[in-house]
Amino acid sequence: MSAKPEHYDVIRKPVVTEKATMASENGAVVFEVAIGAAKPQIKEAVEALFGVKVKAVNTTITKGKAKRFRGQMGRRADVKKAYVTLEEGNTIDVTTGL
Repeated sequence: MSAKPEHYDVIRKPVVTEKATMASENGAVVFEVAIGAAKPQIKEAVEALFGVKVKAVNTTITKGKAKRFRGQMGRRADVKKAYVTLEEGNTIDVTTGL
């Protein structure tokens, strides 16, 4: 399966946080994905871009907060994250990039 341009639209960037690092110890990788991306699309994109087998995809949507910016009220964008669990023996090194 080769990488198509739309796969790069589905997966935005890897999430590197303390919680994501703990998940990687259990064979999971966390990505920020497009809000409209469905689980089968995310699975297909990860398998095509990284050449791994995906066991499961769990998603979460974090609603954007209202914040002040230079005295003006603004709003952060909503963010969708995908916790991608890989099959045994598959790994993705998120520090190297694509």
